[in-house]
Amino acid sequence: MDRAELAAFLRRRREQLQPEDVGLLPGARRRTTGLRREEVASLAAMSTDYYTRLEQKRGPQPSEQMLAALARALRLSDDERNYLFVVAGRNAPSPAATAAHVAPALLRVLDRLSDTPALILSNLGEVLVQNRLAEALYGGSSHYTGFARSEIYRWFTDPAQRLIYPEHDRDRQSRALVANLRAAHGSMGPHSRAGEMVRALRRESAEFSRLWERHEVAKRFEDHKVLVHPQLGEIEVDCQALFTEDQSQALLVLTAPPRSAASEKLQLLGVLGHEQFKDAGQGR
Repeated sequence: MDRAELAAFLRRRREQLQPEDVGLLPGARRRTTGLRREEVASLAAMSTDYYTRLEQKRGPQPSEQMLAALARALRLSDDERNYLFVVAGRNAPSPAATAAHVAPALLRVLDRLSDTPALILSNLGEVLVQNRLAEALYGGSSHYTGFARSEIYRWFTDPAQRLIYPEHDRDRQSRALVANLRAAHGSMGPHSRAGEMVRALRRESAEFSRLWERHEVAKRFEDHKVLVHPQLGEIEVDCQALFTEDQSQALLVLTAPPRSAASEKLQLLGVLGHEQFKDAGQGR
């Protein structure tokens, strides 16, 4: 681990970012250029003291999880992220870990969406990052591990996952998720994590096995959908998806027409926050 180079790199990248680059308000006049240390620490979900020690060349060797969080907080490119890992004394991320690194271009768009639910998904249906309104609508997902990080896997193994969709729309959602997974399986191959997930789901879900045999392939999301919130009831939203060039990640933006009942519910969701809704069912 090269503490001096790690400290210099972190400090330089922090100074190159402005609050609006990461979805923060500029606030009062700032005495220093770039982000504050406490802002980077908050974005990376670590203590300010921990991050400060890294910049002061006296911190411990960060874990791979910490480095991934820092790379996301500092909006690093793939090359910059790999460099961060190397100077921290870690191997560059594996292809599987690289796929979970949020595309900076999508993240920049997400940073500017504060008045409507928006989130970034991997091609396996894993929530990589979401804004406050998306978490309020869907609930948090950071506590999931393994295959359960994928909404596709949870849809076929956890009945609570389906509660956010009206009962009459769940068959369509099942087919859509299987078609999305088949598209990922086709691009990643049978020996990839997608292949492992398919084999696990075929063992665990008769419904998945039946739908898998239909050989439907699609990489898209329903343009218009109805979501069911446990407190606010049904919310009609339009769904727009923006994909990365390699189709491995998608930014989903949910909107409602101005002055509509759904728009009012989304505004109410923003006022109430997400704390009382964090146990809500998940689904896209």
